[in-house]
Amino acid sequence: MSGSPERADLHARQVSAPAHQGSAPARQPSAPARQAGARALRAGSADSDAAPAAAEPLLVRALRGEPVERVPVWFMRQAGRCLPEYRALRRSSTLLQICRAPELAAEVTAQPVRRLGVDAAILFSDITVPLAAVGVALEIVPGVGPVIERPIRSEADLARLRSLHAEADAPYLAEAVALAAASLEVPVIGFAGGPFTLASYLIEGGPSKTHALTRRMMYAQPELWLRLLDRLAQIAIASLTSQVQAGAAAVQVFESWAGALDPDTYRLLVLPATERIFDAIAGLGVPRIIFGVGTGELLTAMADTGAEAVGIDWHVPLSRARARLGPDVAVQGNLDPAACLAPWEALRPRVDAVLDGGGGRGHVFNLGHGVLPETDPQTLRRIVEHIHERSQRPAADAAPARPDAHPGREREDD
Repeated sequence: MSGSPERADLHARQVSAPAHQGSAPARQPSAPARQAGARALRAGSADSDAAPAAAEPLLVRALRGEPVERVPVWFMRQAGRCLPEYRALRRSSTLLQICRAPELAAEVTAQPVRRLGVDAAILFSDITVPLAAVGVALEIVPGVGPVIERPIRSEADLARLRSLHAEADAPYLAEAVALAAASLEVPVIGFAGGPFTLASYLIEGGPSKTHALTRRMMYAQPELWLRLLDRLAQIAIASLTSQVQAGAAAVQVFESWAGALDPDTYRLLVLPATERIFDAIAGLGVPRIIFGVGTGELLTAMADTGAEAVGIDWHVPLSRARARLGPDVAVQGNLDPAACLAPWEALRPRVDAVLDGGGGRGHVFNLGHGVLPETDPQTLRRIVEHIHERSQRPAADAAPARPDAHPGREREDD
């Protein structure tokens, strides 16, 4: 599909579209070339005069595929949801109010680090916050999610969606990152919503099980679709750049609902905009993660964004994900969130299976999606402590090679 006339024509139109303020220059190297460059940088780092890798946080080294003394662990949606201190805060503030108050957002960001002992914090915010910052009228409804007052379904609707100027429109995001980074000894992860996921919310008017209106626009109005994704890519670039400049040590793009697409459609109509995001922030020097749910058939395409790591949901065994991605892409995941509701004697073997599937090097332990609200925080802490103990190795020892890291081995195609 990648060489089809349709893809070439649509991609040419997308690249030649007028650039928005703050957008990145046109993409130059191919995904394989970028990945080869990343491998060369990693290989040359041992011979450089720069600070030793041990000076970098554990999470950052793992995401770059470097040897680590143990497997790092954090949880998607670890901030909020199941923590009693967060629930107490929510009794007096809405989610958006917390996101727009840097001191509150930084406090919620830090809460799981103190309570659970995780190896990274992730900024407490929502992927739709930058949309609200550029004038999209929305409400995050408890138990539902983001609800958009005026969906985008036409050229006139798209005209309402302007570019994001992070310092003027959403300074609280960078301020919260800076406050959290200054107060914590673990790295802070910044994040943004992926273009398909944000587009789906904007088109559907809220969460959708089918994404039917979104896919209809993709197929019936591809030019409008690509212009929408171009606008959303600019918003993500501006937001992520400001977060990294404020102190985020890694970033994750949540392309949560891309699993609704087949691989060819993803490559043709979503991948170019996602590549643009990852290309634009490549020079910031932080590891980049991409994650989606139900994306087992999209893993190689997601890696073609240039991401250093791909988040794996719980539907795909990590060994299978490794085979599809090859040895040069780190993996993050992928315990079933519902397993955290089980007693420890049932949960522990599943945690161990994820660790074994990750292979040690180039693996960040996480869930296959977000923490469920009914999860006992003590269970999460027990997982963290178990992973730290079970995966520990002498710091001076190089981690063993990954099971699939054989010379000359190519990744398995989707």
